[in-house]
Amino acid sequence: MASLKEVRNRITSVNSTRQITSAMKMVSASKLRRAQNAIINMRPYAQKLLSIMQDLTNDMDGSDEGKFATNRGDHKVLIVTITSNRGLCGAFNANVVKNAINLIEGKYSEQQKKGNVSLMCLGKKGADGLISAGYKPVEIITDIFDQLSFENAVPIAEEIMQSFVDKKFDKVILIYNQFKNAAVQLLQDEQFLPITESTEKEGDSKDEIKANYIFEPNKEDILEALVPKAIKVQLYKALLDSYASEHGARMTAMHQATENADEMLKALKLKYNKARQASITNEILEIVGGAEALSG
Repeated sequence: MASLKEVRNRITSVNSTRQITSAMKMVSASKLRRAQNAIINMRPYAQKLLSIMQDLTNDMDGSDEGKFATNRGDHKVLIVTITSNRGLCGAFNANVVKNAINLIEGKYSEQQKKGNVSLMCLGKKGADGLISAGYKPVEIITDIFDQLSFENAVPIAEEIMQSFVDKKFDKVILIYNQFKNAAVQLLQDEQFLPITESTEKEGDSKDEIKANYIFEPNKEDILEALVPKAIKVQLYKALLDSYASEHGARMTAMHQATENADEMLKALKLKYNKARQASITNEILEIVGGAEALSG
């Protein structure tokens, strides 16, 4: 049995760890509330904007903005991973890294053999995981989450869009965690570019009348203003989703860690009390034995 001093030191260590995990849980809960409000308010706007953009995809042929809907196959692929800069959030980052590796070694294995798969990492932990697995990202951006805003997300989106237009990449895939609630994050890998047509029309009846919209001022001006903005909004939405998911995952992980610390403290205190009782019993036996020896 461990000595009283060892058990006492262990109790002190676990108690200190519990205080840290409890504090981190409260900090993440506070940040989660703001991040959750941001993504909940943003999501309807982003989804509606995406729906309008997808509905107009067929009308972009021949326009300047049709370049973002050009399907050139998937000969050269860019995979953009969105993770956090810090850990202690369970499998939040590991799931993104694992999904990216599965895509590279599975669906895009032929492109990988030819050196036509590139990686862009938004977040330090995703880059660390991919580098450890033997992959070398072409770009690592870690400061985006220091001040997450649409203005700071625009340069990244514009860089990706320009690379697609310049035919450096034929397809761009986003991998991130979509926020559902504090305990659940849904891993997503969605096509960012080229723009795909809306899938909501698959179940429509052939006899259904297709709406013929009147555009003001004109369709070309609307497309020119709408399409780039909609693409940038989609990246910003993914960043907000990932940011909220990060704090939800960290809050859940720290909550579980705090509960585990409580259980360890109970077990250690019980062990300490048993050791203390055994020590007291031995001392009493020694005193009694000494007294009997003197009386004899």
